[in-house]
Amino acid sequence: MTVETLAAGGDSLLALWGEPNCVHLSFWDAASGTAGVMTLPCPEGRFPSVGRLHPPALRLERTIHDLFGLVAEESPDARPWLDHGAWESRFPLGNASPSSGPTPYPFLPTEGEELHQVPVGPVHAGIIEPGHFRFTAAGETVVRLEERLGYVHRGVEGLLRGADIEQAAALAARISGDTTAAYSSAFAQAVEAALDVEAPLLAHWLRALCVETERVANHLGDIGAICNDAAFARMNAFCTVLREKILRAADLCFGHRLMMDQIIPGGMRTVPSGEALRKLRELSEEITASLPGILQVYETTPSLQDRVVGTGVLSRALASQYASGGVIGRASGRLFDARCHLVYPPYSSLRFSVPVREEGDVDARISIRIREVEQSLDLIGQIIDGLPEGPASKPLPQKRVAPGEGVALVEGFRGDLFAWVRLDERARVERCHFRDPSWFQWPLLEAAVYGNIIADFPLCNKSFNCSYA
Repeated sequence: MTVETLAAGGDSLLALWGEPNCVHLSFWDAASGTAGVMTLPCPEGRFPSVGRLHPPALRLERTIHDLFGLVAEESPDARPWLDHGAWESRFPLGNASPSSGPTPYPFLPTEGEELHQVPVGPVHAGIIEPGHFRFTAAGETVVRLEERLGYVHRGVEGLLRGADIEQAAALAARISGDTTAAYSSAFAQAVEAALDVEAPLLAHWLRALCVETERVANHLGDIGAICNDAAFARMNAFCTVLREKILRAADLCFGHRLMMDQIIPGGMRTVPSGEALRKLRELSEEITASLPGILQVYETTPSLQDRVVGTGVLSRALASQYASGGVIGRASGRLFDARCHLVYPPYSSLRFSVPVREEGDVDARISIRIREVEQSLDLIGQIIDGLPEGPASKPLPQKRVAPGEGVALVEGFRGDLFAWVRLDERARVERCHFRDPSWFQWPLLEAAVYGNIIADFPLCNKSFNCSYA
């Protein structure tokens, strides 16, 4: 596999990350249906730029440089990404000298008559994570959006180094608060692969139950919030009530509304009671019965349709180039779902379909979410009805003969989530890397906003709902 293969669309980039002396690249080969990891030593602190031919890699390369000082040779964009000029040393794990202090971020230049810039953020008026958005507009029409993110970089990978598996699992669950089940599942699967351990069958089914419940809660919240940004508060109120009910059901089953710390390497921490599962199943049937009404109101409200149809269009070509998963990719015609294309248990034993639209606008992204809620609710019923007997966890080995690596790709509510871990002989984390779907979706938001009016940006942004963290 070469960078040229990625650029030609033969393979999809899953992740690109670094260490002080090497870089790793993970890719998805659609022809064979397999994922792979390549490692390139960088003894001189340099590596050939992947982003030079494959733009989705650019922000990942900039991150590698900020964290480790490794230089992507011939990169078309060498600006910092995570480093906002406030770190004591730009390369805490390298040999660089301390930074000289904050310097203005070099936003891309703009030229043209009657163009003006509108800066938004990083501090926002609502309850929202920090992110800076620099609009260049002709009148009200956006001709360029450039994002400046990285304000909430927390050094998670550094904190994971040397952690035992239990400590690391707790950190993994807190990488993104709305995706705790999917992150926990990805980390658990990667650790189990590194230790060559298979979790009990019941654990796999309960993990899927957590992730599908998480998907329903987040999609309901997003459907309501997008409609609220289009000034349709009725839908937001209705979806908020349903989301609250599913979160309470999750708390009843697993002792936590977000199911935090329930999925652990080796299995599950909690097995729900029969009564709790019965109530979750009844709630899933109640929400399923309400979906036709939600869809009917959504599709027959002219003022709402006027705001969402044709707004924020993302082309299929870009969605494919960036290997965008989840709602964003599937609303633009890219059919990829880790539950189907890189099958992991228990999904080979479950029946579900993956909805796809071609329009790529806000309307398509809302419609995909509604239909994914329907599929996930059905999956919840199948899982509860088919839960196998047996233990939900097993002890892990406390040491290894030699260091081991493991990878996992889990379908979270935003899309495919990548996890890689290397354990040392004591079964402690030597290195760990996570790649959120947002890394490949944030750049696409810049493209989707082009040609829209500035006032529609909140609507487009919420329809993407990328993670700032």
